Amino acid sequence: MEEMLEVVEGKVDWKGRSAFKQKHGGTKSSLLTLVTYGFDQMANFALAVNLTTYFNTVMHLELADAANQLTNYMGTCYILSIPMAVLADTCLGRVKTVIISGCLEFLALILLMIQAHYPKLKPPLCNIFDKQSHCETVGGGNAALLYVPLYALAIGNAGIKAALPPHGADQFDEKDPKEAMQISSFFNQLLLGSSLGIAASLTLVVWIQDDKGWDWGFGVSSAAILFGMVMFVAGLPRYRMHIISGSNAIVQVLQVYVAATRNRNLVLPEDPADLYEIERDKEAVMEEDFLPHRNIFRFLDKAAIQQTPCRQVEIPEASSPWKLCTVTQVENAKVILSMIPIFCCTVNMSLCFAQLQTFSIQQGLTMDTKLTPSFNIPPPSLTIIPVFFLILMAPIYDKILVPFARKLTGIPTGITPLQRVGVGLVLSIISMAVAALVEVKRKGVARDHNMLDATPVLQPLPISTFWLSFQFFIFGIADLFAYVGLLEFFYSEAPKALKSVSTCFLWSSMGMGYFLSTIIVKTVNSATKGITRNGGWLIGNNINRNHLNLFYWLLSILSFINFFIYIFATQKYSYRNHNPAIDDSR
Repeated sequence: MEEMLEVVEGKVDWKGRSAFKQKHGGTKSSLLTLVTYGFDQMANFALAVNLTTYFNTVMHLELADAANQLTNYMGTCYILSIPMAVLADTCLGRVKTVIISGCLEFLALILLMIQAHYPKLKPPLCNIFDKQSHCETVGGGNAALLYVPLYALAIGNAGIKAALPPHGADQFDEKDPKEAMQISSFFNQLLLGSSLGIAASLTLVVWIQDDKGWDWGFGVSSAAILFGMVMFVAGLPRYRMHIISGSNAIVQVLQVYVAATRNRNLVLPEDPADLYEIERDKEAVMEEDFLPHRNIFRFLDKAAIQQTPCRQVEIPEASSPWKLCTVTQVENAKVILSMIPIFCCTVNMSLCFAQLQTFSIQQGLTMDTKLTPSFNIPPPSLTIIPVFFLILMAPIYDKILVPFARKLTGIPTGITPLQRVGVGLVLSIISMAVAALVEVKRKGVARDHNMLDATPVLQPLPISTFWLSFQFFIFGIADLFAYVGLLEFFYSEAPKALKSVSTCFLWSSMGMGYFLSTIIVKTVNSATKGITRNGGWLIGNNINRNHLNLFYWLLSILSFINFFIYIFATQKYSYRNHNPAIDDSR
């Protein structure tokens, strides 16, 4: 009976045996990865929007320092996804990476729960808004107990981000036309699963953190990640798993740059066929292990210049891979280099998103949070507005809008990934402009009621916190376009050897945006130190005395400039698959 089963090339089951289409992978297996990712988001996203409050009110850091600590933490989560992806591809495999990362997250959250529970492990209670009080900030061993688990949590979160999405895509065969179409749908469903987890985090977990205590909040997060891991492990017998290559694709790309530099004085042959390449095996060609030469970034072709005019069957023993590379290696390096401008232009959007998770939450703390006369909505939960919109729109976009747009454009995904990202960038500009206008109104209310010097948390302004929903709502739509657009772009354009690592380019872009936020905040405070009464636009704990509106306008202007740079970069970009429908529509 087993002889009739269809083998999935390049994939194995959890015991290292050949994977079969009838027994492994498919929609049911990918669903388990979506559920796991949703529980991971439930465990972590509450920290992304509420950790500033924890640093500020419990650990007694100043507002700007608390915001920077959050952006540093979030940046680390995303940046570390690249080395975690390399580790998954060359050593552990994606499944082991997910399991180890989940266990690390669980232990880190347990340690944070213990610190939040015992008063001796955190600074004494005090009023941080009273200038006469000398509040003790976290330090010494307690600081270590805070930051070591926090950054262990960042490592675990990076591992989940690096390995889980590509593992979900592994459940479909790229060479099967029917299954290949499901890969694009999987990334849309990944956004839906992420949004459902975020919704639970913003409602249940944030409410528990604010009303029941941070120890209970960390406890619920640890339970969520534990349940997610149980669900993931339950699917082991059904998964299709990629075969660990043992070779580092990133190193192979670096070899091209080193070899091209070392061969910079050599003359390129007139015929690209004279460049070095191993003999093409018919089966390998069918699997697209080889890439054809393209006349872009010709300086990198010098890495493939061989000393003899004839083509080589195998690499000469005397030649080092740091001196002579194959044409396929060079083309891989060209693909990565051509995507860098797109990558850089998306960093600014993450910079804007960081402000919605830090300063916008602090704005909400100063406003009227009553949903009903007897119920107050926690300001961090305001981000549920765009999340609910994403939950509603993600399936509509995938099942209705994409097929409709496909008929109009002839593009399988409706619009190109770069067009989708461009829409997201435009909406991020609008979001920051709206945020500036809302802040002007909020400060106007504080001025009209003589509350500029009032303690923000103890004396909320007579203006509803739902005014902030406008900026959250617009940025939510931006996320719908840009988030999946970037995942699809990096995954589809990257060569076969770099697909798993390429999905982490999105996370790295977001990580750099968070780190850039820290730099921007410090730079703005330093530049405005002598022209404001507070000593800087964003200095101090009283946001009513800050100039957050000017900061938002600055980000909107920077985003506007960034968008025009993005347009220039996309006009120069050539899709690797040379699809005329895509190229003509861009």
